[in-house]
Amino acid sequence: MRSIRLRILAILAVLVIAGVVAWQLLPADEGDSDPVVVGTTDAVTSLDPAGAYDAGSWAMYSNVYQSLMTFRAGAIVPEPDAAENCGFIGGKLQTYQCELRDDLTFSDGKKITAEDVKYSFDRMMEIKTDAGPSVLFPSLKNVVVEGRMITFNLSARDATFPQKLATGAGSIVEKDAYSEHKLRNDNKVMGSGPYVLKSYEPGVKAELVPNSRYKGALTKTGGPVTVRYYKQSEDLLAAWNSGRVDVTHRQLPPSTLAALNPGDADKRVTEADSAEIRNLVFNVRKDSPLADRRVRQAIAAVIDRGPLVSDVFKGTVEPLYSLIPQGYVGHSTPFFDAYPSPDTERAEALMREAGVQTPLSVTFAHREGDDYVKETKEIKRQLEATGLFKVTAKAVEWTQFQKGYASGEYDMYTVGWLPDYPDPDTFSQPLVGRDNTLHNGYTSKKMDQLISSTLEYSDRSRASADFKELQKLVGEDVPLVPLWQKKDYVVAKADVSGSQYLTDGTGVWRLWELGWI
Repeated sequence: MRSIRLRILAILAVLVIAGVVAWQLLPADEGDSDPVVVGTTDAVTSLDPAGAYDAGSWAMYSNVYQSLMTFRAGAIVPEPDAAENCGFIGGKLQTYQCELRDDLTFSDGKKITAEDVKYSFDRMMEIKTDAGPSVLFPSLKNVVVEGRMITFNLSARDATFPQKLATGAGSIVEKDAYSEHKLRNDNKVMGSGPYVLKSYEPGVKAELVPNSRYKGALTKTGGPVTVRYYKQSEDLLAAWNSGRVDVTHRQLPPSTLAALNPGDADKRVTEADSAEIRNLVFNVRKDSPLADRRVRQAIAAVIDRGPLVSDVFKGTVEPLYSLIPQGYVGHSTPFFDAYPSPDTERAEALMREAGVQTPLSVTFAHREGDDYVKETKEIKRQLEATGLFKVTAKAVEWTQFQKGYASGEYDMYTVGWLPDYPDPDTFSQPLVGRDNTLHNGYTSKKMDQLISSTLEYSDRSRASADFKELQKLVGEDVPLVPLWQKKDYVVAKADVSGSQYLTDGTGVWRLWELGWI
């Protein structure tokens, strides 16, 4: 067993002088290099940091790429990683400057320059894919370099800019290895993070080995890790039960998670509060049957989160009534205040006011997976039970799902969200701001003004009132309906160390924390 980490070697030796037979107990040197295998149902959209803004992709970025800034586990203030130092220039929060470390190289040995940093941001903003992270930087005017000094000029105040630099969106790529105008798609990576991607098979596995050239905020780079990807939670469970994976994260089936016992001696269970949320998103384009906000309000009026929490997710999630989850500055409950309990009569009145013929036919898309199917089935049941809606459910493969909702193919769809950085802005600008990543056609000048106002304060508590007003507007316009907030679970074999540090409820994976006891 790996938990013993020793190997008994039987060595039969005829000793001419002693004439005895010896048995010897030796350390398992070869075993020390065995990779820890992590299993997940998250998917990687792209290995190119300009091409993805999702948990599966960013979990990989946090290990193979490096950003100017980074977050230590549980920290709310970023610290330098590829940078020697960073800070705002002046008091306007519109000029941010970083000095690049002078001792950094990419994994191929080529020196990292400030020009590489500028290039990484310029190409991200130039390529600007629907699935990419450029939405995080709506106020970025330009990036200027002089020697090792990198200056980011913003068109508006943004107190959260340092935090955004510490995300996957700030990943630094080698200028000569990534095209200026298109994404890299050869399943290879050239970065400077604590790991090197040894091999990658999309949807199957990623093999990572420590990057001996890494220099940055980390004091260690850990051991080898293999990530295995599974389409469904039941597939991940089967791999766990058969011993094919050593650690699981995001996500075993809800029934399995609900039955976990932290006291079990044969496994290590880490359960923590998380800000992972799920929203029911509405296509509000003019040609959508949900273009009229009264129709969307009608749906909000009949959604019952209780069965989702208890029946579908077995108590591993909590009901959510706001865009911004519990634990963040400005959290409020506008959807509970406006829609305290399912009310079919109110929904009927709203549909009459909207002048739509019922039952209204709508397409409801979701990504593939057992949990998504069960969740969708329950929401479909609730809507059709009112007699006001006829719902056609559609399961779609992850990358095609992203393309579908970005092009307006679906009337409504469920999208999960993890915080990119520990600030409520991570739930506002990317989800309901101008050019938001949900691509549902929602725009609001008032919303954009409120979002801009929240970014003006270095003291984030001063933005609380604006965040509450922003959430109230979401409850009125209903571009989406918050459904639930999830707990975070990491399950590992007893002989794996560091699993409790793998994640802090964000999309970052700290694979370097994993090892063998």
